[in-house]
Amino acid sequence: MVLEKLSDSLKTALQRVFRASLIDPKLIDTLVSEIRKALISADVNTELASKIAESIRKRALSEKSAKTLTAREHTINIVFEELTKFLGADIGKLETKTKPSRILLVGLYGSGKTTTAGKLAKYFKKQGQKPALVQLDVWRPAAHEQLMQIAEKVKVPFYGIKDEKDPLKIIKKFEPDFERFDVVIFDSSGRDALNKELISEIKNVRDSIKPEHVLLVISGDIGQAARKQAEAFHEAAGVNGVIVTKLDGTAKGGGALTACAATSAKVKFIGHGEHIEDLEEFKPKNFVSRLLGMGDLETLLEKAKDAISEEQAEKLGKKIMKGDVSLTDLYEQLEAMKKMGPLSQIMNMIPGMGQASIPKELLGVQEEKMKVWKFVMDSMTPHEKDNPDVISGRRIERIAKGAGRPEQDVRDLLKQYTQMKKVMKVMGNPKQMKKLQKMLGGKLPQMPM
Repeated sequence: MVLEKLSDSLKTALQRVFRASLIDPKLIDTLVSEIRKALISADVNTELASKIAESIRKRALSEKSAKTLTAREHTINIVFEELTKFLGADIGKLETKTKPSRILLVGLYGSGKTTTAGKLAKYFKKQGQKPALVQLDVWRPAAHEQLMQIAEKVKVPFYGIKDEKDPLKIIKKFEPDFERFDVVIFDSSGRDALNKELISEIKNVRDSIKPEHVLLVISGDIGQAARKQAEAFHEAAGVNGVIVTKLDGTAKGGGALTACAATSAKVKFIGHGEHIEDLEEFKPKNFVSRLLGMGDLETLLEKAKDAISEEQAEKLGKKIMKGDVSLTDLYEQLEAMKKMGPLSQIMNMIPGMGQASIPKELLGVQEEKMKVWKFVMDSMTPHEKDNPDVISGRRIERIAKGAGRPEQDVRDLLKQYTQMKKVMKVMGNPKQMKKLQKMLGGKLPQMPM
């Protein structure tokens, strides 16, 4: 998960509130002290971390809870609101008002600018717009080839001149073509540091293309150094938005996220993986909700829409209502889950599951099981997947050999399928559902894993 260590620390701090029978000043002091430590560990500026903690403490001790909230809920809500506030509160949505909207990406070497350019192109393409990628990184070896390959992968037009060292010549040559597009994304040169040469080049490029947006691509692993970098690029290029990358593999991303608040530029996107789909609009409320283990249904549903079509979802829904689900349906669901990302990431988006403290090892085992099930199903005939009841004896032996797995893996899959089908039959029958809820004391049955 993004900022996993910070999330774990914050959830541990909130557990004190969940378990407490009384919300008193001593508990509040302990809570804010742990939140402060968690933020500093994530490389948030010490002064800022203390300011946030003190704001939570003052509000928790002085504000009266609304009639609809318990003291416990009120305290947690204050933590949520204050953390959201320091991350920007409002969504810094990237709006394109001109056509073509020209977007200039700036940043140092290693920040992930070129990959981010491809992710942005994919983002706009999904929105129904027509994007193009332009290579202006004239110094980094293989920058031309890398962006060209990314453009081919995303299936968008690419513009660049191999071995050309003057970015203004590239712009001038292809300028007439840019009018054909809704969005043109320019990948500029970087350096090991923001020196006079780079500042001069960025200013010349900016003056030439007159971008609607200048987005600073900044690596989440640079910690508090992000503030100085953000301010320098803002002064040099008029940055009006930030994209924070590499948040999946760092504990220090808090510094990059919060330091950007020092400039007037909002964080527009966060990158949390190497795949072209691993770019997410930065929504502070959703982000904090996930950090605190409260889920993020909005993002989960967005991911689900990308993974499975409405037609597929409707078709599956009807089958569930009838209790008539085949292994083919299960296979399609495993494919969809694979597109949505790691199981741990999905679990953190389901309200309540983030607080469940499910061991990461267990989630890893479940992901491994799902991979094995796919291998097994790949060795089945279409008839077997649509009619699993015919699978027994020799068929199990043949399927296991074809998948290169033990026969027990085939039997485990069939057992899980049978259990899943029983649960879905109950879910599709309102009378049985009510009966089962009554038997379980009002608790809903969980899907078997």
